[in-house]
Amino acid sequence: MSLTSLQLFKNLSDETRLGIVLILRTMGELCVCDLCTALDQSQPKISRHLAMLRESGILLDSKHGKWVHYRLSPHIPSWAAQIIEQAWLSQQDDLQAIARKLASVNCTNSSKAICI
Repeated sequence: MSLTSLQLFKNLSDETRLGIVLILRTMGELCVCDLCTALDQSQPKISRHLAMLRESGILLDSKHGKWVHYRLSPHIPSWAAQIIEQAWLSQQDDLQAIARKLASVNCTNSSKAICI
């Protein structure tokens, strides 16, 4: 399935999905619980948005032990990557603060049971 501009903009028009994409652009790869912490949202809400992003081809997932990690797909079209990059640049300071917060509470390095 090829990502269309309409699909990209529909996905990025939601604040939670945009936040997920920009945080993953900053951090590279994260599990659900890290995204819940970063966005201060519940696990079911984050998981629902992750599924939408994964179905559209924007994200990829991989299983690491008991955790599922998400990252931006390297297969998205270059025009879509440029749009994400520009959005990231516009919020870079806020995203770096989130990255510092996550570095101190990263759940995949702890024994938290909420990562599934």
